[in-house]
Amino acid sequence: MNYVAHVRKSDRKIQTVETHLKEVSQICSKLTEKINISEVGELLGLLHDFGKYGDQFQAYIKSATGILNPDIDDDHVDSNALKGKIDHSTCGAQWIWQRFKQYGPQGELAGQILAICLASHHGGLIDCLNSDGGNSFLKRMKKDDRMTHLSECETVLDKELLNKLNVLATPQLIQKCLFQISALVNISPAQSEIVKQFKIGLWTRFIYSCLIDADRINSADFENPENKKLRRDEPVNWEIAIDRLEKKLLALPIRNDIDNIRCDISKRCKERAVEDQGIYTLTVPTGGGKTFASMRYALHHAQKHNLERIIYIIPYTSIIEQNAQEIRKLIERDDDDFPWVLEQHSNLEPEQLTWQHKLVSENWDAPVVFTTMVQFLETLFGGGTRGPRRMHQLANSVLIFDEIQTLPIKCVHLFCNAINFLTDHTKTTILLCTATQPLLNQLKNSDKGQLNIPPGNELIEDVRELFDQLKRVKINNQIRTAGWSDLEIAELAIEEFENKGSCLVIVNTKAWAQKLFELCGERIDQLCIFHLSTGLCPAHRQEILSEIRQRLDDELPVLCVSTQLIEAGVDVDFGSVIRFLAGLDSIAQAAGRCNRNGKNSTAKVHVVNPEHESIEMLKDIKEGRDKALRVLSEAKGIDLLNPDVMEQYFTYYFYQRADEMAYPVSAKEACRPDTLLNLLSDNRNNVCPKRNSFMLRQSFKTAGRIFKAIDAPTEAVIVPYREGELLIAELCAEQDPSKVRQLLKQAQKYSVNVFPNIWRKLKDKDAIIPIRGGELFYVDERHYSKEFGLSVDEVSDLEAQII
Repeated sequence: MNYVAHVRKSDRKIQTVETHLKEVSQICSKLTEKINISEVGELLGLLHDFGKYGDQFQAYIKSATGILNPDIDDDHVDSNALKGKIDHSTCGAQWIWQRFKQYGPQGELAGQILAICLASHHGGLIDCLNSDGGNSFLKRMKKDDRMTHLSECETVLDKELLNKLNVLATPQLIQKCLFQISALVNISPAQSEIVKQFKIGLWTRFIYSCLIDADRINSADFENPENKKLRRDEPVNWEIAIDRLEKKLLALPIRNDIDNIRCDISKRCKERAVEDQGIYTLTVPTGGGKTFASMRYALHHAQKHNLERIIYIIPYTSIIEQNAQEIRKLIERDDDDFPWVLEQHSNLEPEQLTWQHKLVSENWDAPVVFTTMVQFLETLFGGGTRGPRRMHQLANSVLIFDEIQTLPIKCVHLFCNAINFLTDHTKTTILLCTATQPLLNQLKNSDKGQLNIPPGNELIEDVRELFDQLKRVKINNQIRTAGWSDLEIAELAIEEFENKGSCLVIVNTKAWAQKLFELCGERIDQLCIFHLSTGLCPAHRQEILSEIRQRLDDELPVLCVSTQLIEAGVDVDFGSVIRFLAGLDSIAQAAGRCNRNGKNSTAKVHVVNPEHESIEMLKDIKEGRDKALRVLSEAKGIDLLNPDVMEQYFTYYFYQRADEMAYPVSAKEACRPDTLLNLLSDNRNNVCPKRNSFMLRQSFKTAGRIFKAIDAPTEAVIVPYREGELLIAELCAEQDPSKVRQLLKQAQKYSVNVFPNIWRKLKDKDAIIPIRGGELFYVDERHYSKEFGLSVDEVSDLEAQII
């Protein structure tokens, strides 16, 4: 009998189950070799679609693809009614569980981990224990044979495959797994049980990632054989990129003393790149050239240690395209066989992917990847299969974290444990870049996990001396007891603009950005004033930033009112900056946009507090503001940008918020107050009693459902701004999944992320229009303003209601 796994749409060619299992096994073996368990990947690949040998699945797929004729074949079934209802993933999981559990507690542990990966490969990692204390894993393993078809599939399985399974599924493989697990839990005698179990969970997720990606790659390549030509089979030749980078850096002009200091920083990074892998920090004042210096370090380090990729993780989508483009200019050429740089940061990718979209979704398969902290955290802790698929690409890599101080506070322990796991067990190097280094290796509740940064791993020898050398601004504390009115702040902005020729005002909310823009716009030339916020799509923001930069270069007057999006990684140089009171790290970032290139001997950053500001819902900003006030009151007469002062600020900030760092969850979310750290480790608060067993207790699915890197998750909407209008039309009409994928990548530049409350208001006004069956959305053109971007109310050229 011809057992069907897939049928290609274009020519009706069949991929048999046997072929699919063998090919996925080969790919998965290669991926799991990254952590020295290639046999585990080989076994998982052979078992993942074992249930497709069952008659029920064969009747379904042959009916769905037209192999069976409803008028002729008695076996024909209603495939639409059965879609998603035939379980073909439990079969392989039961096979390995039954095989391994007979070898006692150690066999149970290894069998459980592999069975979890197999049972989860279509819907996300399953819970070992569910929220009410039930053992979800054992319940799945006891599922009736009539539903999983294990006996039937074993009977019809090809003898060659069965022999291969028996060769792989041995006590020796159990011992190989246990050797790896032992390395996870015994790396330090001080490691808590929470951290040990958390790491075993990450190891499970890593293997799961390899299986998902292997399955998706093989299915995509069968559906579209041209895909194979687009995949790199050869190791990355880092020497090419290094040569291009070094030639470019050599040609950069030295215009002033600051350029000399930037060169020294870059040179230091190159020199340190030959050292061992591990966790390193790069603490450089804003404007010190961290982007190029860190990439120089990463390229030389990747070459030295024969690594596969560099992943550059940025806090905000607003700056990702700018940074990626800068690196493209350095290392890419039009005649390259493959692109060097990939950007992956869009919210446009549907949460529930169709099978076709799963085949073409990005898996970070490029030498240099630019992504966001949100995407990185979703890869490690998010539910479903979209994020986890990418996890194995973090191995054999350099991960650069730009502005690490922006790490969400609730994710601190999750992040620290994951970073330690990657550096200790997957041949990954971490570089934490910022001017304001948080104390991630000095946490109050260290038993829950903190970074293991060895002494001497700061790439800059004398950070304090460097900060003195790059001192270009003075913080002018203008905090008032009663606060500043909007008219007073506008007056200060106009005064600085007129006296210095350029002024940047950074506020905490979009509402204040619009208010000050309008007040100032009444008194100065409209050609000189600009507004920036996340209400504007990236393409719109880039146009405005380009115009601002050009005017600054031409020494033309500029007044810009912006939200904090301009603080991280945006290369602009204003004569004066006004910063609304916020965290001291934010004030330091704002200072990096003032006198950036040292045109003046010194300049001022004015810190002001508005008399009315609605930031109660913006907890990070509010907490940072309160701790900054404390430091401001204690450090009178002391340079607020001094690293010692910043360290004191983070001590206050982290100590006060220590209980938030394990990702608290509510009783509504998890049936009891708990933390995500617990759910993903030993699940100590679960009512299910602990047995004398090595078996996992994690609630992976529950945690994945709860996890959101940001508190108010956003949804992306495409806006009809310039090319956005054409892209919307093409997305409505295009049917080819690979072409849709390309259109989505282009549409990233023309999308705005919308918070749930604003989404509801726009929906109520019929301003959000669904396309592609509700997978994507665009906004009515009447709700996009040329000044302020997305608006709840219909806009004209003169007014818009800020959202």
